[in-house]
Amino acid sequence: MATKRVLAIVLAGGEGKRLMPLTAQRAKPAVPFGGIYRLVDFALSNVINSQYLHVIVLTQYKSHSLDRHISKTWRMSPLLGNYVAPVPAQQRVGKHWYLGSADAIYQCLNIIEDERPDIVVVVGADHVYRMDFSQMVDAHVASGAEFTVAGIRQPIALADQFGVIDVDPDQPGRIRAFLEKPTDPVGLADSPGEVLASMGNYVADADALVDAVTRDAANDDSAHDMGGDIVPYFVERGTAGVYDFIDNDVPGSTDRDRNYWRDVGTIDAYFDANKDLISINPVFNLYNDEWPLFTGYTGLPPAKFVHAGPGRLGHAADSIVSPGVLVSGATVVGSVLSPGVHLHSWSSVSDSVLMDGVQVHRHAQVHRAILDKNVVVGARARIGLDPDADRARGFTVTASGITVVPKGTVID
Repeated sequence: MATKRVLAIVLAGGEGKRLMPLTAQRAKPAVPFGGIYRLVDFALSNVINSQYLHVIVLTQYKSHSLDRHISKTWRMSPLLGNYVAPVPAQQRVGKHWYLGSADAIYQCLNIIEDERPDIVVVVGADHVYRMDFSQMVDAHVASGAEFTVAGIRQPIALADQFGVIDVDPDQPGRIRAFLEKPTDPVGLADSPGEVLASMGNYVADADALVDAVTRDAANDDSAHDMGGDIVPYFVERGTAGVYDFIDNDVPGSTDRDRNYWRDVGTIDAYFDANKDLISINPVFNLYNDEWPLFTGYTGLPPAKFVHAGPGRLGHAADSIVSPGVLVSGATVVGSVLSPGVHLHSWSSVSDSVLMDGVQVHRHAQVHRAILDKNVVVGARARIGLDPDADRARGFTVTASGITVVPKGTVID
C-alpha cells in the first residue's frame, strides 16, 4: 500500500478566557508550562515525533508571542521540504476572523489544495499529553471511516464536562452519537464506569474534510465548530470512527504515565498539571528520551545554588529548576522555576509556579501561587499566604486558594 501523504493542522487560536490573567497578553497555546515549554510544544512534539513534517499552526488571538516562539523554535529542514508554519487569520473568504475551529480550516483550504494530502491530522494546541498520531492514522485507514475522533476514557461521573462519544456496541469502531456534556450517558461495554471523551484530535480523509467544512461554511445555523458541527455531520453519514487513546503505545512510556492527558483550561487545572511533573514517580514523565518534548531554550547558563551558611542554604526539593535559575540562599519546595528566575537570600517559594525572569527578594514568601513573567516580589512581601490581602491587591485567587500575579507586576 502506498504511503499516505499527511498534512497536520494545529488549532492554536484559543483565547483561553478561563486562564486569565495568564492569557491577558498571549494566546492560550503560548502560555509557559513546566519550566521551559509552551503549551503548543506538546502538540507539535507529538506531531513531529509521529514523523508528520508538514505542519501548519492556525493562530488568531493575541498571537505575537506564539508566532515568535514557533518561528524561532520550530525550524524544519527546507532542503527536504519540511516545515512548521504559523498561519494567522487572513479573512480569505469574507470580512470576518475565524468563526470557529471548522471555519479556521475552511479559511485555509488553499493550503490543503496546495499540499494535496490524502489524510489531514487536526489537533488542538493546549493539552498536555504524548500521542503517536501515526498509530491513529493507521487505525483510521484500516477502519474505512472518513473521519476519526480520538477518545480518552474518563469516569462516567465527569461526563457532563466533556463531549462524549457514544460507541455503537455492534460496531465498536463507529460513533453512534456525539453527546455534548451529557448527564446520563451509557458506560463503555468493557468498562461501564467510564465513557469516551473527545480529546479534540481528529484524523480525516482530506477530500471528506474539505467537503464537510465547505458545507458547514454555507450553513448559517452552524457554530462552525469541529466538535459541535463537523463530528455530528460525519456521525449522521455513518462514517465517523473512534480511536481509543488507550490503544496508543508511545515509545518509552511507562504504566504510570501511559494515557496521560490533561486539558489545562482553568487556573486550577494548569496548576495541578504543573504539579504532576515534579513527583518522584511523575504521572507525566518529561524524561522520556524515546519521545522527546522539543522546545527552544538555548544559550542559558546552568542553574546555580549558592550560600551554605547558617540559616541561609540555597536549595530546592521536589521541584523543577530550569536553566538560568539562581537560588541564592533561598528555599524552594514543590515548585516549578522557569528560566531566569532569581531567588534572593532567606526567601522561600513553596507549591508555586514561577515563570521566566521572576525575582523574589530577601525574606519574601511565595506559597501556592503562579507568578507570570518578570514579576518582582519585594523584600518581605508575602504572596499566597493571605487570600484576602492578595485580592485587595487586585490579584486573581481561585476557589482552591491559588493566587495568580499578572506579568510584570512589581509587589512592594
